[in-house]
Amino acid sequence: SLLNVPDLHRRDGIRDRAMLHLCFAAGLRVSELVSLPLKALDFYPTPSVRVLGKGRKERTLPLWKETAADMRDWLTVRGTTPARELFVNAHGLPMTRSGFEYILQKHVKTAAQACASLQKKRVSPHVLRHTSAMLVLQATGDIRKVALWLGHDDIQTTEVYLRADPTEKLEALDAV
Repeated sequence: SLLNVPDLHRRDGIRDRAMLHLCFAAGLRVSELVSLPLKALDFYPTPSVRVLGKGRKERTLPLWKETAADMRDWLTVRGTTPARELFVNAHGLPMTRSGFEYILQKHVKTAAQACASLQKKRVSPHVLRHTSAMLVLQATGDIRKVALWLGHDDIQTTEVYLRADPTEKLEALDAV
């Protein structure tokens, strides 16, 4: 039962959910996720996160309601630590790229027990980013919005998502 789980495990579970949800929902690079400062979160007037991307390019992204709730839950149990980063490990030190990748693989392995198709898939932090981009593309139909969401300087960098989306290809065929 959850009540028998030590506080550390509950805290880590809350942190893991918040990190995974934010990484996916915002389409963050791992470097962006682990370097996010606490002050990057803003809950008022609309929950959002301010991301410093490649080339020190800044973008502000709105948070899904569920993501905002996960962030609030994490802040409640994060505790005090001298680290300025939003996400810290069990020792209160900033989360590292390899630490996040380990956490992702741990949860993918657990999820694969309930979803057999995951056993044959390679799930990486970049897959989360790519999936987020595909959802933004399908929701908006606008590659420029995907580029803004991901923090791409050049729209050509984003065009790889068009090539990967079969529904976009079918729509192009129908248009012709």
